[in-house]
Amino acid sequence: MQDNATEVTAAGIARLAGVGRAAVSNWRRRHADFPKPVGGTETSPSFALAEVEAWLRHQGKLAEVPLRERVWQQLAGHPEGPVTALTHAGCVLLLIHDRPTVWLEVSAGSDERLAAMLPGALEQVLVPRFGALRGGRGGGGREIHTPQGVNSPQSVNSLGAANTDGRVNTGGGGNARGDVNTGGPANTSPAHHTPAHNTPAHNTPAIHAPSGPALLPSAPLLRGAAELAAELGARQTFEFLLGRHLDANPRQYTLTPAELAGLMADLAGPARTVLDPACGTGALLRAVTPRPGQELYAQDSAPDLAALTALRLALHARVTVRAAAGDTLRADAHAGLQADAVLCHPPFNERNWGHDELAYDPRWEYGFPARNESELAWVQHALARLKDGGTAVVLMPPAAASRRSGRRIRADLLRRGALRAVLALPVGAAPPYNIPLHLWVLRRPERAPAQPEVLLADAGQFATEGRGGPDWRAVREAVLDAWRAFDKAGRLDERPGLARSVPVIALLDDDVDFAPARHLPPAAAADGAEALTAVRERLGETLRLTTDLTPPPAAAGAQPTRWPLTTVGELARGGALVMRTGGNGGHARVPVLTDHDVLAGNAPSGTLPESDEEAVLMEAGDVVVPVLGGGSVTRVIDDATAGAALGRNLVLLRPDPTALDPWFLAGFLRGTANNRQASSYASTATRLDVRRLQLPRLPLDEQLRYGARFRALDDFERALRSAGRLGEQLVRGMYDGLTDGTVAPG
Repeated sequence: MQDNATEVTAAGIARLAGVGRAAVSNWRRRHADFPKPVGGTETSPSFALAEVEAWLRHQGKLAEVPLRERVWQQLAGHPEGPVTALTHAGCVLLLIHDRPTVWLEVSAGSDERLAAMLPGALEQVLVPRFGALRGGRGGGGREIHTPQGVNSPQSVNSLGAANTDGRVNTGGGGNARGDVNTGGPANTSPAHHTPAHNTPAHNTPAIHAPSGPALLPSAPLLRGAAELAAELGARQTFEFLLGRHLDANPRQYTLTPAELAGLMADLAGPARTVLDPACGTGALLRAVTPRPGQELYAQDSAPDLAALTALRLALHARVTVRAAAGDTLRADAHAGLQADAVLCHPPFNERNWGHDELAYDPRWEYGFPARNESELAWVQHALARLKDGGTAVVLMPPAAASRRSGRRIRADLLRRGALRAVLALPVGAAPPYNIPLHLWVLRRPERAPAQPEVLLADAGQFATEGRGGPDWRAVREAVLDAWRAFDKAGRLDERPGLARSVPVIALLDDDVDFAPARHLPPAAAADGAEALTAVRERLGETLRLTTDLTPPPAAAGAQPTRWPLTTVGELARGGALVMRTGGNGGHARVPVLTDHDVLAGNAPSGTLPESDEEAVLMEAGDVVVPVLGGGSVTRVIDDATAGAALGRNLVLLRPDPTALDPWFLAGFLRGTANNRQASSYASTATRLDVRRLQLPRLPLDEQLRYGARFRALDDFERALRSAGRLGEQLVRGMYDGLTDGTVAPG
C-alpha cells in the first residue's frame, strides 16, 4: 500500500456502500477494525480507498463496487488532485485507443512495473499524436508540430493549457472558459509585457509522458480506467470522467452548453481549419463536424487544462489538433494562422486583458478597445486570425452591442462589412443565465459590400421556465434558417418579432446600437383581443375547478393518530420498493426531469451530458423526491412523464403495487414533521436523507383510501398553479394590449 494512495472521504464511503453519512459515522464508532484516517482534518478525515473497500467487503456491506463509482473515487481522491489524475488517465486511454496491445503488455505485473514501463509506451503515442516541441514563429508561443515522416492520424501543436468549457476564474485577463480561482490574472504574459507580436516563446507542451514516480500513485486509477474502457470505449470513458469532474465543481467552471456549441459551429459552417482562442476543455471545437484533413487550433492560459483539451479532441476524432498554452491576447501562439473559422466564448468584463501593453498591436484594425471593452479585443483577435472570407462566431454579453465606449469600433465593423449578424439568444442559454447573451457573426471582408445590411435576430421567445435552458430545437431552426437565407441573399425580409436585415446606414447614428430588441418590432398579436378573451375564459374555468376541488375542512378537535411506523430504508431492504438516484449522463435526446421541474410542477425540461452511462428512466407510478432545498415536495409520475430520465438531486422510489400505493407513499412523505426529522443541515443547504422518511404501516385497502385523498389534493395543487400562470398571462396580455393599442381602455 502506497503512503500516497487514493484517499476517500466519509461522503465517498457512503456513496460506495449506498448508505447515508450517519451510517459511516456509526461504523467508525462501533467497529474497532474500521480503517484509520490517513489524511484530511479532524472534522473531515480521509481514508485509504483500498483499505475501505477491503473492510466493506469483509463486513458484507459491499458485495460489488460499481466500476464507474470506483474509478471516479480513485480519480477524485488522487493525491495530486483530479486534474492530474484526469491527465494521467487520458494519456492511458489514448494509448489504449491507439495501441491496445502495448497497454496489455505494460499493464501485466505489479504497479511498480507498470509505472516503470508506461512512460516509454506513452511516448510512442504522444509524440506521433502531439508532435515534438520546437521554437515558435512570432506571436509569443512555441508551436508543436508532428515531425515529418510520422504517419500520425493526428498531430497536435500542443503547448499548454486547455481553456475549459467554462471559464476559469482567474481574476482577470484569462482565456479560460472555466476559470480556475487562482486569484491572479489569467493569460499571464512575461513580466516585461512586450506586445503580442514580438513576445518571445514561453509556452510549455500541453502533453508529455509523466515520469514513473509520478505515475505510481495513479496505477490503481489507470487499471480501473482501462477496465472501464473495455466496457464503454476509451473516448466514452474519458468523457464520463471529465463530465463527473466538471459536474463536481460547478462553481469552478462556467460551461458552454453543448447545444450552444453546436449552434455556433453550424453558423460558422464547414471549415478545414478552425480556431478557438479561448478553448476551455474544447466544447466548441468538439462541436465542429470532423472532415478529412481538418485542423483544430486552440489556446488558453491554464496549462493543466490544456492537456485535457488536447486529449479530449484527440480521442474525439482523427483530425489534426494544435493546442497551445499562453495568454492569447498578450502572447498569441497562432499569430500566423489564416483560419476558415473562429469560434470563441471569451471571458466577459475583464479589465486586465492587456490594454496598457497592446496599444500598438496590429490586430486592432477597427480601433483600439477601451479598457472596459475586452470583448471587442477578442472580436478583433478573431477577425485577425481569419482568412479572407472566413467566418467567426463569438458569444458576447448584450452590453457590448450598445456601450458608448465601444461605438467607434462597432461603427467601423459595420462600415467595412465585418459584422454580418447579431443574434440574441433566449435567457438561460449560457452563463450568466439571467441575461440574454448575443452571438456576433463576423466575416473577414474580401471587399466592402456596395449596399451592406446586417441581420438582427431575437430568439428570446423560445425561453422556457425550467432549468434545462431554452427550446434549443426551436432556437436552432429559427436562427439557422434566418442566417442561411440572409447569407445567401444578403438581405432578409422581416419576420415579425424574430428577424430582419437592417441597412448599415440605419445603424450608424450617435449610439451605433445594434441590440436586436431595439430594431425588431414585436410580433403582431394574433387576434389580440380574442386571444385575451380565450385566456380569461380558461382562467374562469380553472378557478371554478379549484372551487370544486377544494378539500373539506378537517373535523374539529381531531387528535393525531399514533400508527406503527416504518422507514423508506426498511421498505427498500424488505423489497417493498426500489430506490434509485439520478445520474450524471445518458442519452442526449431523452428529456430529463429536474429538481426544479418537480418543485414547479413542470414537464421534464432538462438535459444530461451524452454518455454511455445508463440513465434512470421513470415509469408510471414512480414517486420522485428532491433531496436538496428543504422543501416537502414529491411527485407521482404519470403516463405523460413516464420514459423521461431522472435528473440529479432526485431520488426515485418504485413501490411494489401489491404492497404500497404510490399516492399513499407520496402523500405521507410530504409531511412537514417527517421532512424535518429526515433532513441534515450544512452551512448553505439542507439535504434530505430519503431513507429516513417515515410512513405508517397500514393495510393496502387503507392505503388506497389515503391515496385517493392525497391524489385529490395533488389535483387541487395543479389547478392552483394553472390558475396562477393563466392569471399572469392575462395581466401581461392586458398591459401589452393597452400599450400597443390592440385593446381599448373600455
